[in-house]
Amino acid sequence: MEFNKNHSADFLLDLNENKYNLKSVSITNSPTPVNEPTTRGGVYFSEKYAYKMQGTVEDLSVVPLLTKKMLGPNTEFLEIKILTTVHSDTPMRIEITTNLTNSVQTPKSIELSMVIVDLKTI
Repeated sequence: MEFNKNHSADFLLDLNENKYNLKSVSITNSPTPVNEPTTRGGVYFSEKYAYKMQGTVEDLSVVPLLTKKMLGPNTEFLEIKILTTVHSDTPMRIEITTNLTNSVQTPKSIELSMVIVDLKTI
């Protein structure tokens, strides 16, 4: 995360082969509401701390694609892929796998809150 503060990175939300710009991205390591590592609701595994990611999409055509991605009316999370290139001396392409935990829609954008479950270089 210190690296990201010093080097710019662009983030793309990849949903059903559609790409959406993810803006105002923040990644934090914060506590979860569990006292010990556990499976939450039989759906996903949660540690005591998790890397959380927030970002905003200004293209509201993404909203129908998110309905099956968040726990709530669904019995399982479907993963969301986020692509980024970290610019440095040697640029790295990274795929971040997340679970959507919350979304807040305004007339012009939708803010997504996610938990990072995996990341890999591509």
